[in-house]
This record gives sequence, structure tokens and C-alpha cells, in this order.
Amino acid sequence: MVVAAVVIRDEAPLKDLGVKDSKKLTAARREMMAREIPKLARVELEVVGPEVIDEHTDGHLNRFEAEVFGRLVEKTRAEEVFLDACDTSEKRFGRMVTSHLSYRPRIVCEHKADDRYPVVSAASIMAKVRRDAEIHRISSELGEDVGTGYAHDKVTIAFLERWIKEKGSLPPYARRSWATARQAMSVARNRKLTDWDE
Repeated sequence: MVVAAVVIRDEAPLKDLGVKDSKKLTAARREMMAREIPKLARVELEVVGPEVIDEHTDGHLNRFEAEVFGRLVEKTRAEEVFLDACDTSEKRFGRMVTSHLSYRPRIVCEHKADDRYPVVSAASIMAKVRRDAEIHRISSELGEDVGTGYAHDKVTIAFLERWIKEKGSLPPYARRSWATARQAMSVARNRKLTDWDE
């Protein structure tokens, strides 16, 4: 998991750069913007490994994400904070983040905030570029394409199932609490009982 915070007094330079929700930009545009954003604003990033997520989520990923968001907000000490809500309830997620702060900034917490606020767009770009770099590093380290690492990616699912079939366990960097990983393990167990023991 990669979370980013961007701190800026005036969003005009980010608007001029053309930031938007990272999912709506090509990889090349994101990478160009990720080089420019730190020249315009302060950037804080946190990369959290799968073992830490598994240890702290206990089935409640949103709570852990709120804790990580809170750590980054605490570092920035920003007076006004714009959050992209990770929970179905915007208010609840805002409260969860606030509970991890030692001060009380003005909080704006909304779904699709990365579409509405340039500062959140910039943070989404920084997080996405770093995440993509981490996935590329993992593919290189494991010696095979792991896909994007997203639950909907057929390459990722095929990689998980193949790894489990060959090694009998989840690959490094796969969260045991991830529903997609649990499903791949379940598929692998069923296949092992039928197909693989021939």
C-alpha cells in the first residue's frame, strides 16, 4: 500500500500542470507529473508492506488506512486537509483519520476527492507512480510479470494461482488478508485435490 500527502499553499501551479485523478492519466503523464509535483509542493509518502497490513488490519483495512493517512497528516501539520474517503461513509472515514491526530485541522473528506481537488489529484499521482514502481520491482525480483497487483487484473490472478500451484503458498508481497489471495489459495486447494495429484 502506498499513501501520499501533498502540501501546497496555492493550488494554481498544480492546476497549470494539469493534475487530475491518476487513473485518468497515462503512465507517461503520471510519471512526468510525479517529477514536477515535488518542485511545486511538499510531498510525504508512506509505503506499507503486506506483512504490516496483515498484522494491523484484522479485516478492517479502512481503519488501518485511516491510521496511515493520520500519520501523514500529522507530519504535514496542514491547517486544511482534503481526503479521498476510503470508507463507504465519508464522515466516518474523516472521523477515523482525525482520531489519529494530535491537532484539529479543517477536514474535507469526500469520495472521488482526487477528481475534485488538485492537491488530492497530485497526491494520487505520487502514490500511483510509487506503487507502479514497487510492482515493477517485485516483478523483477520474482523474475516474472505479476501484473498490476489489482484484484481485477487477470495477469495478477493467473500469477497468484500459478505461484501457489508451484510453491504451495502465497508469493512474497501478497497480503494473506487480501480476498483475491484467499480466493486463489482456495482455487489452488481444490485443484490440488482433483487435478494436480494425477
